[in-house]
Amino acid sequence: MLRRTLVTVTRYATEPVDVDVLVVGAGPAGLSAAAELRQRGVARVLVADREAEPGGVPRHSRHTGYGLRDLHRVMSGPVYARALADAAVRAGAEVRTACTVTDIPVTQSPASPRYPTAGGLTTGGLAATVTSPRGIETVRAAAILLATGCRERPRSARLVPGDRPSGVMTTGELQQRVYLGGERLPGRALVVGAEHVSFSAAITLAHAGASVIALVTQYERHQSYAAFRAAAALRWRIPVWTSSVVRRITGPGGRLTGVELADTRGGGTRHVPCELLVFTGDWIPDHVLARGARLTIDPGTKGPAVDTGLATSAEGVFAAGNLIHAAETADVAALSGRHAARQVAAYLAGPQAGRTVRVPVEVEAPLLWISPNAVAAGIPPPRGRFTLRAAGFCPRARIEARQDGRLLGRSRQQRLIPGRPVHLAASWLSAVDQAGGPVRVTTDG
Repeated sequence: MLRRTLVTVTRYATEPVDVDVLVVGAGPAGLSAAAELRQRGVARVLVADREAEPGGVPRHSRHTGYGLRDLHRVMSGPVYARALADAAVRAGAEVRTACTVTDIPVTQSPASPRYPTAGGLTTGGLAATVTSPRGIETVRAAAILLATGCRERPRSARLVPGDRPSGVMTTGELQQRVYLGGERLPGRALVVGAEHVSFSAAITLAHAGASVIALVTQYERHQSYAAFRAAAALRWRIPVWTSSVVRRITGPGGRLTGVELADTRGGGTRHVPCELLVFTGDWIPDHVLARGARLTIDPGTKGPAVDTGLATSAEGVFAAGNLIHAAETADVAALSGRHAARQVAAYLAGPQAGRTVRVPVEVEAPLLWISPNAVAAGIPPPRGRFTLRAAGFCPRARIEARQDGRLLGRSRQQRLIPGRPVHLAASWLSAVDQAGGPVRVTTDG
């Protein structure tokens, strides 16, 4: 009897690909950065993305509201994604999809080689391993920009016990199944979360034929805009169950039958029958590549630590978009990509005095994190302001920045809401002592 043996042959490209800048990720940040780099005269820009098409999450987000801040017009997610991809290609960037960057060994010594690139540049000596149907290739670049975005924590990362039936998903999976796969999802659905994306998930479920029972949040109120809450209540009749958490998932036959909810105020539990369960929010940067490259990771954002020029801890490696602060809207991520592109272009043009001097920026409770996490002399952050998150609700609070006890700047009064951004204008950066201690950011609320 003959036995068939399956032999897998790995194909390796014989010659490395040389570029000026490798952009990892073809979402709003990566595509916007690529277009900006080309407009600033960077000769060869390669964008690599593992998805089948460029555009990132907006490709399967059919609601409107995209493009207001960066393109100054409002459009749906798929239209916005196509607009950014078309702009990058028209500018002259090469966009390659269905390829995954698996490794960027960025640990270098002063004697590390410097590769000549398509534009004749010899700054840096970075290399990346790219895997695609074409085989395994080495891409050598003068600079690398990471724009890998963020993702929602799935049920496993949230440590929710119980059975493991089908019907449990994240918003990303839901939108891909409905808007890219055209699936219908009838049945009773429960949405875990009550922030912007949670209401979007509820509407997607309704479009797919599901009956949304409620949105469930551990907080005492929802974290989205009042208009979103009103629209959900009036148009879709969707309530928000506050101070509630999912304690257990039931589905012994392989199909979801319900969840056990616990009241965080009184401790009581109840069983809610449902056939669909969507976990929303609870974002985390997609930092696998950054961690593999041993970049310094900020403990607050969980993404690469970056200065106001969006430079990481490795020379020639930059990061932008929701990889450094999960999760902002797509247009904010796009503007972050443009900002990073300007700094990358300046880096390629030659060394900058004082560029390696970075003053750390730290936060104190109830603030969770701040981005960027360090100050580079003479470089403002994206959009001229720092982005922060808070752990709890506070109706009125001022955010203050101090260095060595000296007040540098203070924000106006603003509300602190978990999952919602608050900002601190960077007008005080000129007062930072580059030889001083860390900048400490606190609230008076």
